[in-house]
Amino acid sequence: MSGLPNCPKCKSEYTYEDGSNYVCPECAHEWSKDAGEAVEQARVWKDANGNVLQDGDSVTVIKDLKIKGSSSVVKVGTKVKNIRLIDGDHDIDCKIDGIGAMQLKSEFVKKA
Repeated sequence: MSGLPNCPKCKSEYTYEDGSNYVCPECAHEWSKDAGEAVEQARVWKDANGNVLQDGDSVTVIKDLKIKGSSSVVKVGTKVKNIRLIDGDHDIDCKIDGIGAMQLKSEFVKKA
């Protein structure tokens, strides 16, 4: 219909042009028009069971996690809502009730 490419990250067909870039309104991914078919492979985050994680998912902690620099512990079974995936060693950015903002490793959570 529109002739615009689908989003390489989430495969959405609702992309639009913004200057010299294409933008996906569903996942907020931006890529250059000049990139053509040479789009790099999007990173895939997986939980401890191998399920694919996405921004906004809810997860459950599967192991007691000590918080560095504090005497607090994130207990097994703690539910975390509305996660945000980031690049780095700790690849989940979230807020945990009673603790606050922190980062978790995807290997210590399972998708709820």
